[in-house]
Amino acid sequence: MFDYENFKSKIFSIQPENFQINALEVFAYQYFHNPTYQIYCQHLGKSPDNVHSLQDIPFLPIEFFKTHQVITGQWEPEKVFMSSGTTGMQRSEHHVRDLSFYHQIAQVIFESHYGPLPSLEIMALLPSYLEQGDSSLISMVDHFMHHSHPSSAYYLGDHSSLRQAINSSDRKKLLIGVSYALLDVTDETGLSTNNLIIMETGGMKGRRKEMIRTELHEVLMKNFSASNIHSEYGMTELTSQAYAVEGQFAFPPWARALIRDINDPFTFLPAGRTGGLNIIDLANINSCSFLETKDLGLESKTGHFEVLGRFDNSDVRGCNLLV
Repeated sequence: MFDYENFKSKIFSIQPENFQINALEVFAYQYFHNPTYQIYCQHLGKSPDNVHSLQDIPFLPIEFFKTHQVITGQWEPEKVFMSSGTTGMQRSEHHVRDLSFYHQIAQVIFESHYGPLPSLEIMALLPSYLEQGDSSLISMVDHFMHHSHPSSAYYLGDHSSLRQAINSSDRKKLLIGVSYALLDVTDETGLSTNNLIIMETGGMKGRRKEMIRTELHEVLMKNFSASNIHSEYGMTELTSQAYAVEGQFAFPPWARALIRDINDPFTFLPAGRTGGLNIIDLANINSCSFLETKDLGLESKTGHFEVLGRFDNSDVRGCNLLV
């Protein structure tokens, strides 16, 4: 019998050698306790009886989070995260059973890349997410700020105060922002990038012309006089995040990206081939851990991945640069 509380602790010990066995365990649990996912699997003729590898597991299209309650088990949500979207657009909902677990996962992943939060001052430029509310990204950044340097803060249109904060000291600082807001800041001069990490979470939100990620980074590096731009990849429907410190994204050991054939969603491609991005996030234990996204990507031989864009006619959404 699946022990939910035990799995929450065990997730931090998942490694490549035991990833598949844990994923199959979660698949069986979610098949029997998530009605939406079970019906979807049954339509595909899939069940724990004939699923024996990662490639056998059905991946739920993320559109289901717009039309169904994707919940494993019986519980009342502590929080409901909603995806970003333009006026009138139907927004995805991710029902969160345990907000402290969500924050714990986010903090462990972040600190594995950037060190302890108390040593970091965070400056956030996330206006569109603040305006719409119920954002998983805002919840994550709120939690980070609560545990980081007391000077951490959000900056909306107040670029003067932001420039002053960036230039105020030599302590380690993180400027995290949606793409168009970072570009707005670099329209003005006088910024010092000494000891500053610049991280984009993607998205022009209709405010500026869309750019591919490499072009965006080139512009930001030039305008900030920075040698590198970091990226965060997350979405409302996930619990875990991936970070790109040097070009490619890396998930924590309990999450993984797989690349599917764009013409056959049940066939997976080897490293170096472009296709649709599927994600296994075992921290999504209370919703669905196996998601088919609308992003295009490719996986490297190291297991890291790139996000190259979106399928035609799919919504502009999420927390990363989607082309």
